[in-house]
Amino acid sequence: MSHALKLYCQTTELAELRKYISARLQNTGLSESVQLQLILAVEEVCANLIIHSHQCNREEHILVDVHKEKQNITIEIRDKGNAFNLLDYDLPNLEQVMGEKRKGGLGIILVRKIMDKIEFSSNEGTNICRLIKKISC
Repeated sequence: MSHALKLYCQTTELAELRKYISARLQNTGLSESVQLQLILAVEEVCANLIIHSHQCNREEHILVDVHKEKQNITIEIRDKGNAFNLLDYDLPNLEQVMGEKRKGGLGIILVRKIMDKIEFSSNEGTNICRLIKKISC
C-alpha cells in the first residue's frame, strides 16, 4: 500500500479521512457528485470499523489507500479488528426501519448502492475490504 492513511480508531479522525480521500480522488475524472458519494461510502465503512470492530480504541488503527487503475478506483481498507464482511450483511427492510424510527443500519445500504463492487478477505488477523468504483470513459 503506497501513501496509505493510518487512521487511529477515534471518530474524530474521520475528518482527516474525508480530506485524504478527497485529495486522492482529484484528477480521477470522477464528477464531484461521485467523489462525494465515494467519500461517504468510505467514511461509513471506517466509522463502522472504528465503533464496532475497534470500540474506539485509540491505540488501534485502520489503513486506507486509494488506487487509480485504468477503469476503476479501488479504495482498500485494512484493519485487525473483529472481522465484518459487508457482503454477508443481511440488508434490513427499509419500510421496517422507517416504521421503527430506529437510528443506524442504513449506512451499509448506501455503501452497497454507491460502489460497483465490494471485495472482502481476512487472512491471519488482517481484514481487507476493497470498495471498487468504475470510471466512466
